[in-house]
Amino acid sequence: MTNRNTRHSYFRWLICALLLASMSSSARAQTLPEPDRAHLLNGLTVLFSPRPGDPNVLIKLRIESGAAFDLAGKGGTMALLGDVLFPDPITREYVAEQLGGRLEVATNHDAIDVSISGRAEELERIVDFLRGAIVTPQITPENVVKIREAKLKQLSARANSATDIADREIALRMFGAYPYGHPASGTFESVSKIDRPDLMFARERFLNANDATIVVIGGVDRLRVMRALRQLLGPWQRGDRTVPATFRQPGPPDARILVIDQPGATNAEIRLALRGLARSDRDAEAASLLALIVRDRLRSVSGDLAGAFALHEAHDLPGMFVLGASVPTVAAAKAISAAREVIAALAKAGPNASEFERARTERLIELSRQGTTETFIDTTAVTWLDGEIYKLAPAATQIRSLALVDMQRVSEKLFKSPMATIAVGNVDQLKSSLGTGVEVRGAKPEVKPSTDPATRVKKP
Repeated sequence: MTNRNTRHSYFRWLICALLLASMSSSARAQTLPEPDRAHLLNGLTVLFSPRPGDPNVLIKLRIESGAAFDLAGKGGTMALLGDVLFPDPITREYVAEQLGGRLEVATNHDAIDVSISGRAEELERIVDFLRGAIVTPQITPENVVKIREAKLKQLSARANSATDIADREIALRMFGAYPYGHPASGTFESVSKIDRPDLMFARERFLNANDATIVVIGGVDRLRVMRALRQLLGPWQRGDRTVPATFRQPGPPDARILVIDQPGATNAEIRLALRGLARSDRDAEAASLLALIVRDRLRSVSGDLAGAFALHEAHDLPGMFVLGASVPTVAAAKAISAAREVIAALAKAGPNASEFERARTERLIELSRQGTTETFIDTTAVTWLDGEIYKLAPAATQIRSLALVDMQRVSEKLFKSPMATIAVGNVDQLKSSLGTGVEVRGAKPEVKPSTDPATRVKKP
């Protein structure tokens, strides 16, 4: 049986390697040169690359202030600010139907990303849409009420499932009142407290040109792009204040297993987490490979962990490394023990050569999947933004340069830190399975940040 498994593993790796070679050849057919860099007088960084003959253009703007800057006690402030930039759904319909493109706004803990695409001949109109949202945002009382109600409806519609609770609570267990401990979108309770003055304050403090980078890719020439950006985004205000880089770091997590009651549950959601790395850390890509290796080791332990996952959540500041699975309640203790053993083994010896090569191949294949031309251009824009902000080479370049000794070093670096553990399910059965020394409580309906200003993250 061992020889058969070894052969199957080898053939899977060989197929992945051949697929990667094929995708790499395809990827070379769709490439863009390094972007042309420029700066407007207001500090806005511009990254541009022409695509002669392309009838379309993509503009992607990243404002480097995300949910980590939410007002204390009002989680979701920055997400709501992102939503109110384009408060009228007719705008999105117009971009899709009249300009043949799309308009999207996404807010995470680190940034607000605005993406607008359309026909290249409509470049000035597209930039003008962006100008209206950024330079003269319509944060009117009516728009704030409308957008807040839509957000509250969206949040209230979410199922409060064991998976949702586990994902939310492991972040809270790991970070406490630190901003990464609450959802980027906020909660029903926190969003309901946000009013117009909060958004006006956030807009004035964080929505500034010198904290932003814009990418333009498509069938337009540089002279036209720079003229449109200077005329329409040149008036965008520059921030005149620097927020101090001091803040209170979260303490080590409670070592006890936290058991969260979900009456009637037949399965248990388990999560284990350790402190992760920042996106600018040169070991962050190695941590992503380690997540694949941890996942595979967990899944090989038993059938109960066949659906286990592991991921490295990197942010502007150190994030977390998370392991998780849904298992029968009676198997929760065994699953937690197995996960801890996997982490301990990797902390001691790191991965072996075959695990490293399989993980690297899988990650490179994932990065090589380009899909449509639109997907390729969007991925390129994100890669350029990450490279400009975090001063790192593209992910694929970093991964190819990794050696086994790097993986062993990063394993020790990551997996020897304190660990947080939670289990969500039937509390009586979990207490019986896990024994003594656990903390038990009911599920909280929301995650409330501390009102202590010292615990709020500052601009790094």
